[in-house]
Amino acid sequence: MKPSLARIFCSLLVITGLSACRDGAESVPRYAFVTNGVAEFWTIAEAGAKQAGGDLGVDVTVLMPGSLSDQKQMMEDAVTRGYKGVAVSPIDSSNQTDMLNQVAAATKLVTHDSDAPESDRLAYIGMDNYKAGRLCGQLLKEALPQGGEIMILIGRMEQDNSRKRRQGVIDELLNRPEDRERFDPPAEIVEGNGFKVLGTLTDGFDLSKAKANAEDALSRYPEIDAMVGLFAYNPPAILQALEQAGKLNTVKVVGFDEDSQTLAGIAAGTVHGTVVQNPYEYGYQSVKVLQALAAGDMSVIPDGAFIHIPGRQIRKDNVEAFTKDLNAKLGKE
Repeated sequence: MKPSLARIFCSLLVITGLSACRDGAESVPRYAFVTNGVAEFWTIAEAGAKQAGGDLGVDVTVLMPGSLSDQKQMMEDAVTRGYKGVAVSPIDSSNQTDMLNQVAAATKLVTHDSDAPESDRLAYIGMDNYKAGRLCGQLLKEALPQGGEIMILIGRMEQDNSRKRRQGVIDELLNRPEDRERFDPPAEIVEGNGFKVLGTLTDGFDLSKAKANAEDALSRYPEIDAMVGLFAYNPPAILQALEQAGKLNTVKVVGFDEDSQTLAGIAAGTVHGTVVQNPYEYGYQSVKVLQALAAGDMSVIPDGAFIHIPGRQIRKDNVEAFTKDLNAKLGKE
């Protein structure tokens, strides 16, 4: 179905910031899907959000901030322009509660990928990041059955998903019982069960720093056995550093998410495995839930306000099938 002239005109005004189209010229509901940065992971989520928009006949704007202030401005703009709902992956949930509550008071608000449980968001759409971290730890145990020295690389520690994901990795390696409240300081060495976690290096979503962190780990710990990258771009940065140092296949690599370079590394044998989320479904379900909530259907929110989209482990034996399915969703095949 072709869009009406009024809809096209309204869209142009919104893009240029000249109008929020609240006067009835635009009857199609609009939703904002806000990420926590720019990465291939979010390109996959964008495809899901756009597909949901098409299937449901609604407008979806995908916004990828470069910073916390960018994210704040994007959500404020969505409210000002009369969007019916906002789905966001908070960058710093503990310090964004007041701002998130302001958005929730003005429109329907859900979180995805990373939660803000203390806010007034209506639901969280994503995985149990603590359990996903433990899945990642299992892959490290497979790669290093005798144990070894490991460095963790990650984008930010402020995000709810980051903290839980990292702690899950450490607790699994050390064979600890589940405890989502446990927190090992990033700068401290943690040892047990034959493993030594040397520390956690953050890069603030800076791709060049991500690579520099991997290079620094190799320089400081020449006998390091493995590196685990917990944001989508970390494993490719680790691979680049290892290749330059001539240590591909010497230092084990375990990743998180489905970056194309990570998947290629698994197929080639330079990456042992990765834990994938389902960013396509994050995007699709976020829009679907927001549309239902805007229509007054609260039944889409389950007990606990957690819409679970489970993660899974990808190894060499299933990477080909997974990549083929992913490419189909992205229109690459």
